[in-house]
Amino acid sequence: MKLTTRQKQVLDFITTAVTEAGMPPTRVEIARQFGFRSINAAEQHLRALARKGAIDLMAGTSRGIRLKLSTGLPVVGQVAAGSPLLAEENLQGTRALSGTLFNPKADYLLRVSGLSMRDAGILDGDLLAVHATPKANNGDLVVARIDGEVTVKRFQRKGGKVTLLAANPDFAPIEIDPRKHEFAIEGLGVGLLRNLA
Repeated sequence: MKLTTRQKQVLDFITTAVTEAGMPPTRVEIARQFGFRSINAAEQHLRALARKGAIDLMAGTSRGIRLKLSTGLPVVGQVAAGSPLLAEENLQGTRALSGTLFNPKADYLLRVSGLSMRDAGILDGDLLAVHATPKANNGDLVVARIDGEVTVKRFQRKGGKVTLLAANPDFAPIEIDPRKHEFAIEGLGVGLLRNLA
């Protein structure tokens, strides 16, 4: 499903309304949000989203919009922000928000364990929104797998060596020679949900 930029914005607006208010917006609210001159413009965007399979439209009601895409992000495993901790691949539930609220899109949430990323504002128990990708640039916040274990760190590559940097002076950098260790980037950290429990 390929959405235009505006269609994605409208879908994000609907998703946010459903997540925060518990109900979809009216056509009038959509038109007001995006500065459309008529409700018909909002209706055209909704019909396009329905054709592309993102929503269902129900006739006869002003809030007759139902999201077809999952509005939940799965919470997967537990990721160490300290020493690498084996990530369990089983689902630990979902959180009711759309991955499209993040840029790039989040594919899942990982629960952080430890305080090695404390100075980057990532605390024990927080949920890190992760965009699944095997690529990273220097300085990116990454979820990295080292010999089967997973950790959250800042990525740095120099020559053939990879260094994973903590954001807490109490934790030493993790230096990896990819020729001697299994190493992979699992994804990029693209957002954070604070654990308020």
